[in-house]
Amino acid sequence: MVTFSNSWWGWCKSQRTNMTRTEMMGKKVTSDLWHGLLLLSVLTLASAAQAATSLNVRVDKNPVMLGEELQLSVQVDEKVSSSAIDFSVLEDHFRVGPPSVSQSMQIINGQSSQSTIWQLSLFAKTTGTFEIPAFNVHGITSSPISIEVIPASQQTTDKQVLFIESNLSQTELYVQQMVYYEVKIYFSGDLQRGSLSQPELPNTTIEQVGKDVEGTELVNGIRYQTITRRYSLIPQQSGSFTLEAPFFNGEMIDRNSSRYDYFAKTQTISAQGQAVEFQVKAMPAEFNGDWLVSELVALTEEWTPLSTTLVQGEPVTRTITLTAMDLADHQLPDLQIDLPAGIKNYAEQPQAKKAERNGRIVAQKVFTSAVIATQSGELKLPAVRVPWWNSKTNQLAYAELPERTLTVTANPNQAGQPPPAADTAVETQVSETAATPVSATHAWQWNYLSGLLLLLWLLTAAVAVWGWLRGRSTTARTDSFSKAAKPNHPQASEVKFNARRFKAACLENDSIVASQQLLRWASQQLDADIQQLPQLIKALPQSELRQETAKLAYQAYQAQPTPWLGTALFEAWAKYKHLQQVESPALLKPFYPK
Repeated sequence: MVTFSNSWWGWCKSQRTNMTRTEMMGKKVTSDLWHGLLLLSVLTLASAAQAATSLNVRVDKNPVMLGEELQLSVQVDEKVSSSAIDFSVLEDHFRVGPPSVSQSMQIINGQSSQSTIWQLSLFAKTTGTFEIPAFNVHGITSSPISIEVIPASQQTTDKQVLFIESNLSQTELYVQQMVYYEVKIYFSGDLQRGSLSQPELPNTTIEQVGKDVEGTELVNGIRYQTITRRYSLIPQQSGSFTLEAPFFNGEMIDRNSSRYDYFAKTQTISAQGQAVEFQVKAMPAEFNGDWLVSELVALTEEWTPLSTTLVQGEPVTRTITLTAMDLADHQLPDLQIDLPAGIKNYAEQPQAKKAERNGRIVAQKVFTSAVIATQSGELKLPAVRVPWWNSKTNQLAYAELPERTLTVTANPNQAGQPPPAADTAVETQVSETAATPVSATHAWQWNYLSGLLLLLWLLTAAVAVWGWLRGRSTTARTDSFSKAAKPNHPQASEVKFNARRFKAACLENDSIVASQQLLRWASQQLDADIQQLPQLIKALPQSELRQETAKLAYQAYQAQPTPWLGTALFEAWAKYKHLQQVESPALLKPFYPK
């Protein structure tokens, strides 16, 4: 007979109790899971049963006046994407504001319902009868609505808290003629924020003119605050055009809320101006040249120094300014300037600019050049003419600088032949002369020049040998000097500029070394590929350094060199460097490189 102790029996009893509890808990979890799945299925079926069954479209008024806001509301009894409806189909006849989308869900007596609502503002572009087409969402289609748009009445406009007026300065103009488009917003409430649509027109350049101008005006006994914005329009092709009405959308303080309440409610407000039609005419057949249409075009010139008498070889600055009203700066043409023999012209890049003057655009193009007379006597500068079309009189006109006679006196310090063209190097001159038969009258000049060049070559070779011999026992500074004196020297950009050598050459009136050092400085400091003095003259702004460089170039290109004084060149260079250091010291390299 087998017997069990009480302890063993108690252990078995406890194990049975634990197994019973575990089974009971498992059954409860399984039951809860089934209940959850059943509830989810019921909700899913209920949601399927509540699929979209209606799509309603309504407007707040019909008919509506031109310029009056029309509120469109579209509601579908289902939660759908905000992009489920494409409202761009309305843009043919209406200006469409940004839609406001809201979604909601309700549970009443255990029944749930969802809905999506779109609300947006419409402004008719013209009067007439138009249709809001049927919309479709998940197979549900709305009914179309016919909208009648009637002309606006003055009484209704006067009662508005915000309205827009727009106008064009001219409704009949020429192609590429600038006109001004003005949009003025009137509001009598507390405007918090807002945005005004930008005018758009194909093949038309449109830019805002100046800043918005705020003011006040009294209209039919009501004081309105105003915001005025102006644009310039330049049509690029002829034909009939319609500039769409401007559209404003913003927020104003709700008048029903307290004006002293910091959290006062705001209401969305929109307004639309009037569309403008205009006609653009083609360029007249009788006009020849660069098409320029304006009410005023003028040419002026200035000479620096101011004098009608020039000194042979002395550079002067001629500045011609082309000014036009109601034109963009890029519309101004280049000038055709003819110069007689005996005048060399070093022209800068023309500078164009524009500015606003009393609400109108004034454009200018400035042509600056250094003029050097190469022979004495009287020289006649031909007239400068620019054809343009007067839009006010509808006639061809000319802006003109009259013919000018210059008296050129001989320079006692300079003699010889005139300098070559600005972009012609000395080496090119020599090669071209060697390849072309020389007349007997100029043969002696060529022989003289050849002998002079040979002598200079021998001198520089001797200096190079002398410098090489001294370089073995002298400092690196002397070695730098000998390298600079070699006849077959590298490009200016490969040899460092030496300010001490440049100063010494100027004080010793050595035009050859001064030219070399000045070109090296220009190549390294002016960030340009400059290998010749005429190139440097073009690159320099109007300054004393530019004038002295022109004198140095004239000296270098003479067939019969004359004494040259270099002190003025060094002083002009030092002054130029000082001004550049003051303006941008961090961008300049040191005077004396280590």
